Amino acid sequence: MESNRQKKIAGVLQKDLADVLQKAARDGGLQNVLISVTKVNVTVDLSIAKVYLSIFPVDQGPKLLEGINSNAPLIKHELAQRVKNQMRKMPALKFFIDDSLEYIDNIEQSLKGDDNPIENPDLLTKRKKS
Repeated sequence: MESNRQKKIAGVLQKDLADVLQKAARDGGLQNVLISVTKVNVTVDLSIAKVYLSIFPVDQGPKLLEGINSNAPLIKHELAQRVKNQMRKMPALKFFIDDSLEYIDNIEQSLKGDDNPIENPDLLTKRKKS
């Protein structure tokens, strides 16, 4: 269970990270890409923050995630500048694609169509645990 401190830090990081990533995408010439931070989980010792990103269009996700991970030190520095008055130590950032919206969309599409996953559960792709 997350402590209030973990939740507070996650909230601060989530808000500022969204700004940092969207600005980086615009500066990199990606005007038609939307990056949102769907969730941030901070470890108990506050040393690692797992950041879950929703990227639209979805097909840009893997390529953008690779770019974000390779620029993680720069993103961490930019974020540290923004939150320096609220946090003493900046956690390491680990980025992941949040595929939950896509997963929900697949379920909705399946329920509308003939391939109903309730009748045939093999139709739904299994989700990876992160």
